Amino acid sequence: MKTPKNDKILPPAMSTISEVMEKLKERGLYNEFTFSEKEGMKGFDNTYQAYDLVIIRTYRFEGMSDPSDNTILYLLKDKNENIGFMLDAYGSESNYGWAFIEFLKAIPVKEETN
Repeated sequence: MKTPKNDKILPPAMSTISEVMEKLKERGLYNEFTFSEKEGMKGFDNTYQAYDLVIIRTYRFEGMSDPSDNTILYLLKDKNENIGFMLDAYGSESNYGWAFIEFLKAIPVKEETN
């Protein structure tokens, strides 16, 4: 008997960014959010405030040769159920600075497994 195909929306924990990005792409999740201190989060032709989004999954990656080479991928869902992602350097090395960190802290986290 064949094992049924796993059709979960979100990929499981993986070891590399490229593995996660490939799984997201296979599932049609290729929309990237961007952040601007003036405008907030942008994606799906919309501008969002923190309360408009939910973090549904995070993936953290450490560089093999440099432990300070940390990256995080956030999967975000808006109120219309659109799912997109955002990549950033993890921790104090954030590409977007303290405004982004504060914005991120205000986004509710509701981890989804499917």
